[in-house]
Amino acid sequence: MSPQKDPPSGVDDFPHSPWSKTLLCGFAPVRLNPQPLDRVTVPPWRSRRISEEYYNMSLAAEAFVSQMAAAEPWPENATLYQPLKDDQILLSDHASSLAVQAYLRMCGLPVQVVCRANAEYMSPSGKIPFIHVGNQVVSELGPIVQFTKAKGHTLSDSLDDVQRAEMKAYMELVYNMLLTAELYVQWCDDATAAEISRPRYSTPYSWPLGKILAYQKQWEVRRKMNAIGWGGKSLEQVYEDVSQCCQALSQRLGTQPYFFNKQATELDALVFGHLFTILTTRLTSTELAERVKSYSNLLSFCRRIEQTYFEDKGS
Repeated sequence: MSPQKDPPSGVDDFPHSPWSKTLLCGFAPVRLNPQPLDRVTVPPWRSRRISEEYYNMSLAAEAFVSQMAAAEPWPENATLYQPLKDDQILLSDHASSLAVQAYLRMCGLPVQVVCRANAEYMSPSGKIPFIHVGNQVVSELGPIVQFTKAKGHTLSDSLDDVQRAEMKAYMELVYNMLLTAELYVQWCDDATAAEISRPRYSTPYSWPLGKILAYQKQWEVRRKMNAIGWGGKSLEQVYEDVSQCCQALSQRLGTQPYFFNKQATELDALVFGHLFTILTTRLTSTELAERVKSYSNLLSFCRRIEQTYFEDKGS
């Protein structure tokens, strides 16, 4: 790509001036699904060879991207992108963004938070948040953890195999319960969707585009809830699920400063991001926050991480 003053139309919203000569790698190549190859009108041996060659190239490409990431140090101008904080971002996206910010701070990696109205559409996965580091673009906490690990920055190396498995199980619990509950409250509770979610989601866009996009998002989330068996739940059942999740987290934390004693891990970052956001986000009802407030050690945990990693020690 030849250098240009402005990026190609429709590519992204990154402030390049001039446009970088290097390739921006949004994500590693996705491995080809072998099913479409069954319909390719070539001899069977050739079809299988195409599949094997593509699979091998994908593995090589993924390894190459990992080597590139590991070879380059973490830059000072790393950027995290999220929707507009004051007018647009919703509970679930804010929680996910805060979890990534907490993780990077725990790793001692500087990152500048940039708000963009079209952050969701800039993300390679369509999920918030994502980071722009050098010529790499990585979205969501899990891939970001792997990306920083390739650069030699990790929080869980001191854990043994059993502890790592336990950590992953609790992270899945947070994703399956807390994140899902946040999405449910945002888009499946009629009052919250009408008073908060749709107005905020549509803020950056003119009428009728904003309204169309908001209803489209609500439809997508409700379809997902039906697919995972949450569509028929009542709001009270969702609150009860949140209570059970918090109880499990509270019991695992106990009196320790972090979930694995004195060592902060990505689990601590994830739990903090979601619990802190639930506690500090205005909704049509305070019931979600009240369920979290029932566990004093989780409140102390949130205050501890906020004071340790987010408060300005110089002030």
